[in-house]
Amino acid sequence: MQISDLPYPDPGVPDARSGSRFLLWLGRNQIGGQFRSFAWGLLHFSSVMGLSFAVGYAVQAVVDRDGGRLALAGGFLALAGAAIALGDTMLHRTAVTNWITAAARVQQLLARKTAELGSALTRRVAAGEVVAVSTGDVEKIGWFVEALSRFLAAAMTVVLVCVALAVYQPALALVVVIGVPVLALGVIPLLPRATKLADVQREKAGRATELAADTVAGLRVLRGIGGEELFLTRYREASQEVRRAAVRSARMWAWISAVQVLLPGLLLVAVIWYGIGLVRDGRIQVGELVTVYSAVMLLMYPLRHFEEIAMAYSFSRPSARRAARVLSIERSMDGSGKLGHTTPEGDLYDPVTGLLAPAGRLTAVVCGDPDEAGRLAERLGGHPSLDEPVASVRLGGIPLDELPLASARAAVLVQDKDPVLLSGTLSELLDVPASGKVSPEEALAAAECTDVLEALTQAALDDDPMQAPITERGRSLSGGQRQRLALARSLVTDPEVLVLDEPTSAVDSHTEARISDGLRALRQGRTTVVLTSSPLLLDRAERVVLVHEGEVAAVGLHRDLVHNEPRYRAIVTRETEDERAAEAAYAQTYTHETYAHETYAHETYETEESA
Repeated sequence: MQISDLPYPDPGVPDARSGSRFLLWLGRNQIGGQFRSFAWGLLHFSSVMGLSFAVGYAVQAVVDRDGGRLALAGGFLALAGAAIALGDTMLHRTAVTNWITAAARVQQLLARKTAELGSALTRRVAAGEVVAVSTGDVEKIGWFVEALSRFLAAAMTVVLVCVALAVYQPALALVVVIGVPVLALGVIPLLPRATKLADVQREKAGRATELAADTVAGLRVLRGIGGEELFLTRYREASQEVRRAAVRSARMWAWISAVQVLLPGLLLVAVIWYGIGLVRDGRIQVGELVTVYSAVMLLMYPLRHFEEIAMAYSFSRPSARRAARVLSIERSMDGSGKLGHTTPEGDLYDPVTGLLAPAGRLTAVVCGDPDEAGRLAERLGGHPSLDEPVASVRLGGIPLDELPLASARAAVLVQDKDPVLLSGTLSELLDVPASGKVSPEEALAAAECTDVLEALTQAALDDDPMQAPITERGRSLSGGQRQRLALARSLVTDPEVLVLDEPTSAVDSHTEARISDGLRALRQGRTTVVLTSSPLLLDRAERVVLVHEGEVAAVGLHRDLVHNEPRYRAIVTRETEDERAAEAAYAQTYTHETYAHETYAHETYETEESA
């Protein structure tokens, strides 16, 4: 697999039972790239180690004053240099490909999981952790996948060099064969402590990222209530904890690096001391000593990859564990797709609250609790709470959870109270999967986007508002403008069922009235559910439902419910408890006074009649 082949048509089904299994699954799915990297790494490391033989051969040729052997050694050095250059270039190319491919696969899996779960994901995993997994963690996972093949090539080279030295010079090879395993395994006692410190650092960094994400998301509110400095102080404290944990982790890795320098140095001293004695006794030649010394010195290069793989694994393991945790989350009731890809039609019914939205009608829903309204909107869209599995919403009598995810989303579209606008042009914003029955112009008109188009015309190069740029999340627009463009995007889609959660909360009353008329006219004959407490929207609805404490409490028209349902009136008119008590007292007083007046008038009338 090459980088140009990304993204994958199908990234596969990951083994998310644990972080280690997830890393193993990634490695198996890149076996071709791993083998290529291993082969080029073996060529590169073997060529580097071949330099020791060429140098020793050349030294011995000089000692023996043999020009032919010296020329042969020079040719071998040139060949080894060319092989080193080729192997290093291709090793870097294939290793980076493995790195990017693994990171891209993980990002693609996370994006697919995020799209599958929607806002239900952040109820199980903090938004900051999702961001950390999608950014820094995928790089660490890719690092381990890339380093694995290089480590295997380095380990194979070490084994081959030890075998070659045992054949070439058994007397000195004994020292090398005993010393190299000590070099490779000498840092193992330090790795558990280093891994634990790295895990602590990653955990604290994840918490700091979550805190930063939450603070940035609520910065406007924090400034409004004067809590900005409080949260900034908390972030500073969390940041300092990360710094201290990073210093402790770096100190341990410094000890590991020191051991990696000390042990090879001791081995070199032992080889030289023992080899000089052998040369003095005439048991080996000077060239052979130089060959063994050079081999031991150059072995430090592949042995460095033992330290790198240990670091890569210690850093990638918690990252893989977090990624596996996100990827292991499933919908509360995953549909088997046995109904095919047909889009059902009919009434929308929620068995949890008892809410019924008749097909082809505009239904408004009033909830006293905004959080309850948000949960209801998610459930109507086929995204029930993952904490407590509940009965699925039914469309035309068919549970949404029994539909394939694509069919369920084609049938029901949910626009939450804080919709996101992606960067691009207005034309690209409205280029969404749609039925084709509603044009962008009709949707923009129904959403009252005239002033938005005028503002975008001024920013467009050719006075075409459809080609005007929209910044990330629509930050260049006001809250009301963003809300109306998001509504227009939902209207263009023209789904079988459209669920809108407070679609006009950021616009003025005059604009809201026109949007109400445009929405009802454009969605005529289509099922629309609006969760709102706006009297203007409620007055245009064909059916109004009051949901109180998680259940349907009243059904009717807006004007009837205002007069006959006190709970409904309290939510819609924003009555306080004191106002309701005063109104009740006034009504009671008015009733007593009217009764006394009517009784007095009746008695007076009877007295006059008797007279």
